Amino acid sequence: MCDTCGCGSEHDGFILQHPSNEEEHHHHPHGHHNHEHSHTAKKEINIETDILGKNNLLAERNRGWFEAKNILAINFVSSPGSGKTTLLEKLISGLQKKRKVYVIEGDQQTTNDADRIKAAGAEAIQINTGNGCHLDAHMINHAVKDLDVSDGALLCIENVGNLVCPALFDLGEQKRIVIASTAEGEDKPLKYPNMFQSSDLCILNKTDLLPYLDFSVEKFKENLNKVKPGIPLILVSAKTGDGLNELISTF
Repeated sequence: MCDTCGCGSEHDGFILQHPSNEEEHHHHPHGHHNHEHSHTAKKEINIETDILGKNNLLAERNRGWFEAKNILAINFVSSPGSGKTTLLEKLISGLQKKRKVYVIEGDQQTTNDADRIKAAGAEAIQINTGNGCHLDAHMINHAVKDLDVSDGALLCIENVGNLVCPALFDLGEQKRIVIASTAEGEDKPLKYPNMFQSSDLCILNKTDLLPYLDFSVEKFKENLNKVKPGIPLILVSAKTGDGLNELISTF
């Protein structure tokens, strides 16, 4: 998908780190043929192709599979450092009372986050995207098979930390949740509108830092509603636990 986000082709070179390492490489050779015809006017033909079509088709298949098995799949998106993993760690015990929880972790390298999630009590698998900056539907299709997600479960997908490219890729999830933090500034929704517009819920994390930051919750709400009027907003602190019960009630 280099024409879209510069990270290479769809699902090229991703690695599933658990329960087994699986590396897939897809090569797309392109043949080039030049034809010279004298005394003939050159004709240019433009062919338009939906470069996300393959991903979207597989996303629909994922969605149908989730629905058939009554799996609630949620895609968590944010910039790096917003607190996604810490938030999931704190949510797992409460969520496990409602459904069995599985987590797909997306990062360019390491299994750090998947290890943390497993320690918190959920089954997890790590997808390392290498130079890739997002998860796609193909990766999710492989990961859920490896995880063997049970019927009626909650599947949490922690996407690669990035507020740009993941907005373009439907994974087949039923809900997308964008996480911002008070340390990032009130203008995040204005700077990255596609991500906030494509999300169903916004979480403002790290509210415990508000006394120490020049951050206005009201200004953040104002900017958020400029981008997506009426989107629900939940204020939480993964550190203190404030707002977590309200968040759990939405699942």
